[in-house]
Amino acid sequence: MKLTFIGADHEVTGSCHCLEACGRKILVDYGMEQGVNVFVNADMPFSPADTDIVLITHAHIDHTGLLPLLYAHGFRGRIYATGATTELCGIMLRDCAHIQESDAAWLNRKRKRAGDPETQPLYTMQDAEGVLQLFTPCHYGETVEIAPGITIRFLDAGHLLGSSSIEVWINEAGVSKKLIFSGDIGNLNQPLIKNPVYPEDADYVVMESTYGDRSHGPKPDYEASLAEIIRETLSRGGNVVIPCFAVGRTQEVLYFLRKIRADNMVPGFEKVDVWLDSPLAIEATRIFDKMTEECFDDETLELIGKGVNPLQFDGLRVAITSEESKFINEDPKPKVILSASGMCDAGRIRHHLKHNLWREDSTIVFAGYQAVGTLGRALLDGAKSVKLFGEEIHVAAKICRIDGISGHADREGLLRWIGAFKEKPKKVFIVHGEDLTADAFASALRDRMGLDAEAPFSGSVFDLAAGRWILRGVPQKIQRLESKSSRASTIYGRLVAAGQRLLAVIKQNEGLANKDLAKFTDQINALCDKWQR
Repeated sequence: MKLTFIGADHEVTGSCHCLEACGRKILVDYGMEQGVNVFVNADMPFSPADTDIVLITHAHIDHTGLLPLLYAHGFRGRIYATGATTELCGIMLRDCAHIQESDAAWLNRKRKRAGDPETQPLYTMQDAEGVLQLFTPCHYGETVEIAPGITIRFLDAGHLLGSSSIEVWINEAGVSKKLIFSGDIGNLNQPLIKNPVYPEDADYVVMESTYGDRSHGPKPDYEASLAEIIRETLSRGGNVVIPCFAVGRTQEVLYFLRKIRADNMVPGFEKVDVWLDSPLAIEATRIFDKMTEECFDDETLELIGKGVNPLQFDGLRVAITSEESKFINEDPKPKVILSASGMCDAGRIRHHLKHNLWREDSTIVFAGYQAVGTLGRALLDGAKSVKLFGEEIHVAAKICRIDGISGHADREGLLRWIGAFKEKPKKVFIVHGEDLTADAFASALRDRMGLDAEAPFSGSVFDLAAGRWILRGVPQKIQRLESKSSRASTIYGRLVAAGQRLLAVIKQNEGLANKDLAKFTDQINALCDKWQR
């Protein structure tokens, strides 16, 4: 019964934890790293082909983005997530696969001209489609036995549609333990979705710390702040460009814009087009429209009861095709543009930045976290020029941020979440925070609440039954900007993964009839004979 820390340890993205209990090998999240990665992630203690179960806290790519790679390397177990997370992963993982294939195709055109060998995408659309077939959707509050001796339950984390904290009960060899993986804990009183549900007890807690060292401050008037930015920009004749995460933040901003227009907070705004230019965000918004009773808060349900769609309004236009996207920047009329990705490192938002960053009359509005190393962070930090599509673009537009809009709880919210436990956990593991932030929040839990809390590094292994460390990971800083996942995506890497999957299948067939085992053995030997050098 042990827990291994792999990803998002002293870092914010790339969440991954490995749980081994009752003869099962379980992953909790398998996310993609985004922005600049500071530390090297340890290797997983078991291969993808040997993985039995994956538990997913929510659909954001830094928690799910490597699931197709897991499939490509032989995983064929079950994935448990809430219904909304399952739906959102359906569009987000396909979108990721499309980006991987498109980026590889673009790079290979350049490599071919240079006479260099082709590169392979991290994973393919086929991998994404395959892994999506392994999802088992669950309801909030539903107790699910995922293996003999292991039961789980999803609690609403209030971070994103379908987001969850996951309670895990383990009973092995007469020893019973309860774990809670917090997932990303949401803010109170966010638009659309419900507040976080606070767990009451656990032996061990794996807890995020994204904003563990700071406060969002008093709740701002989001609509008033955004309305003032729109009023000022339109008076100059410019465009308001809002980089938005396609899932979650886009829908919140649409909620604010509908209210601004309904309450006539910006005179003349009713004549201005609002463009939603992100096929992924458009699909995600449709999923939001479907998930009402289980996920939406009372205020949103009241609007729906009155026949008001909280995400739709007159003047909202969507761009699906590339031609429609290009038209937005060809149209000289002032407008509001929402586009992905939220950190500006990919997607159509980069085209809109290219056409608006140099304009003194336009405004770029950030409404979400910007990781170190991303284009969004560079702009917020005052970059005077940036390179887009090989062209140096002067930054003359007004760059601003709406403070307080965050899907993550701040320090006070995190303390409130862990403070709701009726009894102190035996230990709290702090993850999903920048290096100094994770340590600072662990220190706050020790000093202010008397909890046994620490922030482990990747590679750390804890014995849950004995309550002690088996191994403490040593921080190893990345020396070059190449992720292990990209190295593993070579054709040879996929061959090695296929071999690991074959070994896993062999182990699973122990006890099969001798006749069938002999046939299987002959097939393997024939394959080896064919490829033996």
